[in-house]
Amino acid sequence: MRRILFGLIFLITSLGVASQEKNGYQISFTINGLRDSTVFLAYHLGDKQYILDTIKLDASGSAQVSGREALQQGIYMIVLPGKRFFEILMAEDQHFSFTCSFNDPFSTLSFSGSTENTSFIEYQKNWGKMQQRASAISRRLQNNKQNNDSVKILSEAQKSQEEKMKSYLKGVVSDNKSNLLSVLVKAMLPVDLPPVIVPLNASNPDSLRWILTYLNNKDHFFDNIDLTDERLIRTPILQSRLNTFFTNVVIQAPDSINKEIERVIKRSERNYKMFQFVSVWLFNHFRESEIMGHDGVIVKLADDIYLSGKADWVSKEFKDDLRKQVELIRPNLIGRKAADLVMDSHRGVFVSLFDIEADFTVLYFWEPDCGHCNVSTPKLRTFYETAREAGVEVFTVCTSSDRAKWSKYIEENKLVWINGWDPQRRTRFDFFYNVQSTPMIYILDRNKTIIAKKISAEDVGPFIESYRKAFRQ
Repeated sequence: MRRILFGLIFLITSLGVASQEKNGYQISFTINGLRDSTVFLAYHLGDKQYILDTIKLDASGSAQVSGREALQQGIYMIVLPGKRFFEILMAEDQHFSFTCSFNDPFSTLSFSGSTENTSFIEYQKNWGKMQQRASAISRRLQNNKQNNDSVKILSEAQKSQEEKMKSYLKGVVSDNKSNLLSVLVKAMLPVDLPPVIVPLNASNPDSLRWILTYLNNKDHFFDNIDLTDERLIRTPILQSRLNTFFTNVVIQAPDSINKEIERVIKRSERNYKMFQFVSVWLFNHFRESEIMGHDGVIVKLADDIYLSGKADWVSKEFKDDLRKQVELIRPNLIGRKAADLVMDSHRGVFVSLFDIEADFTVLYFWEPDCGHCNVSTPKLRTFYETAREAGVEVFTVCTSSDRAKWSKYIEENKLVWINGWDPQRRTRFDFFYNVQSTPMIYILDRNKTIIAKKISAEDVGPFIESYRKAFRQ
């Protein structure tokens, strides 16, 4: 009995020691040909890279880096002098070693104690060769466009190569089960889309095929990506896929984007870190966008996430500032009914924006002393001279309080459109239309719905023409 008890104690103790030894991370390595130097352990975070640790090599080019807590899993880098680097996987088992040569690190890289990194290196080498083969076929196809026989042969070779590459990726995913390498490769694997079937009796088959193809691509885009797997955060893959989806796949209309944001957020919110990463990326991406109407996406993100209490990673100051910005943006979102403006005018009679009966109303905020306005105003006047007979009216509002300069400019430049005057800003035009600088142009339809904003004077004509064609006005 005593022997059995002693054996159990020894076994438990051994297991405890083994468990302790596997806590945290410990990476030993040797870089042959590089001695008494400094290298860096870095990691990916979206499309950026950050240094985690500075590592000193000894006289034999060896070093060890370790920590009591495991690192967040993902793709890491060893950065060498001369800004050269190679990537390693920081997976579940973070106790391993590797060697390589300084002159050719990637080709000589060899791991011990990490089968996953060994597989990762093999994958990179094989994938690189396959990409070179695909590029060679593509170049030959480009150089032989005039030869129909060559085009046919090379197109078949290109298709065959693409199938081989896709099959290889599937094999890597299958061979590595659910480990980190499998997750990364699967995220890059093209989705097998169901076929698009257009009914034989469709009245407009080409348009229907386009719509069905668009919905197919959009609805299945993230099929190979687990938006709850936080290991994707410390890789360049997740951000790249988000950027591709919200830039190239989804129609760039705020309503379309907002629907997809709801879908992506719902899939990611089961993992706090993924929810945070996706939310921050979406906010930064659309805040920096210069596409007209994307401010409506910011309002959506603010209402649903940042001002709702879900974004507990932001400060009170940030939320207060965002709330003020949203209050200025919300009244003038595209698709909203414009606010009426009733004010004095150059003719000495009060005018109302809503009294204008025109297919399109151009609302123009300007100042006589504004340098950009002095470029914009003549262009808008030239457009108005021909467009006024085609259902377009211009309602201008001077944002300065110098009536003499305003009147002089109007008379000298023969501005015969509606010239509004509200120096005390009783109409609160600066709030309703978020006028923080000049010139600023809005375009309203017949119902005084905002259909364009912050557009340049030279783009007013082309926009209205395109709008007429799209909606047959």
